Amino acid sequence: MSDTTSSSFFKDISFPVVAAPMFLISGPQLVIECCKNGIVGTFPALNQRTTEGFEEWIIEIKSALEQFEKDTGKKAAPFGVNIIVHPTNPRVQPDLEVCMKHKVPLIITSLGAVSELVTAVHSYGGLVFHDVIKKRHAEKAAEAGVDGLILVAAGAGGHAGTLHPFALINEIKTFYDKTILLSGCISTGRDVASALQMGADLAYMGTRFINVEESQADTEYKEMIINSKAEDIVYTAAVSGVHANFLRPSLESVGITEEMWKNSKKIDFGSELDAAKAEAKAWKTIWSAGQGVTSITDSIPIASLVTQLRKEFHEALQHQKDHLERYG
Repeated sequence: MSDTTSSSFFKDISFPVVAAPMFLISGPQLVIECCKNGIVGTFPALNQRTTEGFEEWIIEIKSALEQFEKDTGKKAAPFGVNIIVHPTNPRVQPDLEVCMKHKVPLIITSLGAVSELVTAVHSYGGLVFHDVIKKRHAEKAAEAGVDGLILVAAGAGGHAGTLHPFALINEIKTFYDKTILLSGCISTGRDVASALQMGADLAYMGTRFINVEESQADTEYKEMIINSKAEDIVYTAAVSGVHANFLRPSLESVGITEEMWKNSKKIDFGSELDAAKAEAKAWKTIWSAGQGVTSITDSIPIASLVTQLRKEFHEALQHQKDHLERYG
């Protein structure tokens, strides 16, 4: 990990996890509780319908974390915002200006790594992590000067890649020596330990944080995750035109058949909607999740989840120590 990224951002993280920004799921309460419990909480800027509302969320999060620090004397972990850097997103610049105004510690970029944005965030001391699914995307992001790469491996929720995490992380580390985050089927503390053992600096967890009390997911969504297994995750481009992982029962509930989801052509959800609104409409009723659902059996408060993750993490490290003593 580079000197730049290992300074103030990392010193207040007490457990190596970033709760991924999830469309329509992550809100202020989820972010606040994550940060209070020592992990990085994040949310997509577009989860708020306007830039004005987005700024209100940032103010709410900052105020709550400042109050937490006053009340406890403890520093909360930093928080982050996801910005979709794409020509179809008219809010890139206004949302970035809000982040600069409030000095948001972490910006997570998707669908485009732009050096001008990185420079802007660096101007106030913030960091930029960029999510990638393949080497070519990682190389472009590295050229743009990002501080970290989020490797979205096979089996992750949302717009996942198809590469095995072993292959992906080993390939990226041949040319990139800054912060690495690993995503894909990470649901337990044992998984977090495995991600670090593979060479990641932080584990990037999405699906597990759908099933926390502070998430904005519907009760039915959470129940579907509890009742699903890895084979219930469908990787298809039929929903938004870009391949992503979805829960099979949610596809079937709106009449999307196996024949349809195997077709790479995007399903027409209505010509009256522009691309962004069409995807938002689709994702409200067609629910995304990763193959890590197979390890999720409940929906609990974030404080309880982090306690559980820490316990499993420590147990995993002890097992590794036992292995070292036996085979070292």
